[in-house]
Amino acid sequence: MKILVPVKRVIDAYVRIRIKRDESDVETQGVKMSMNPFCEIAVEEAVRLKESGIASEVIILSCGADEVQETIRAGLAIGGDRGIHIHVPDTLPTPLILAKLIYEVTLREQPDIILAGKQSIDGDHNQTGQMLAGLLGWAQGTFISELEIDQNTGEAIVTREIDGGLETLALALPAVLTTDLRLNEPRYPKLPNIMKAKSKPMEIIDAQSLAVDMTPRQNILKITAPPQRKAGRILGSVDDLAEVITNSVQ
Repeated sequence: MKILVPVKRVIDAYVRIRIKRDESDVETQGVKMSMNPFCEIAVEEAVRLKESGIASEVIILSCGADEVQETIRAGLAIGGDRGIHIHVPDTLPTPLILAKLIYEVTLREQPDIILAGKQSIDGDHNQTGQMLAGLLGWAQGTFISELEIDQNTGEAIVTREIDGGLETLALALPAVLTTDLRLNEPRYPKLPNIMKAKSKPMEIIDAQSLAVDMTPRQNILKITAPPQRKAGRILGSVDDLAEVITNSVQ
């Protein structure tokens, strides 16, 4: 079984976001970048499937400029076998364009499972996995918190977190799966594995060679920080609180 894991390079989850002076974008110069946390969970799950003998190969894929190779190497250090870098020199593509790029690579690689994070913490789109499944015509399991591969039936048994509780589905492979937080806890790669990752193969593909229309369908006009919260008030009694609530409703 071959597993393809798309990952994204984002601003580290613990870094405070700053807006550029011209409000054109988020400031990334001199800012710590890391693998998207949901993508880390996807890589970890794929590696666990390989360690259990279910998967035979884990491929780490990312799209972007040269810097994303660091993110791919991070996935290889966790346990991926090889990397694929779809080189896009300019701004990152929107979810639909990204899905089309991964679609082209999927046709060539023919993985049994595409295991991706449910969303990135920067754009928060939560669209790429679903769009990719639609393009491929594959079954999809989104927001999964449990995953089991039934080798007798060739199905992925997934548990999804939904508004009403939990939903369990049996999906025929190949399938696109997107991971939620409670699926696992990613490991910290050991130094020897980090060193080994530097010598693992990585293929670089020019996005233009994939014959995908890269023309953006949306443009960001302005990015602004949320307004600062107003200072709170200390009230002397429940009656004072009731009066404030009543006046605010009116």
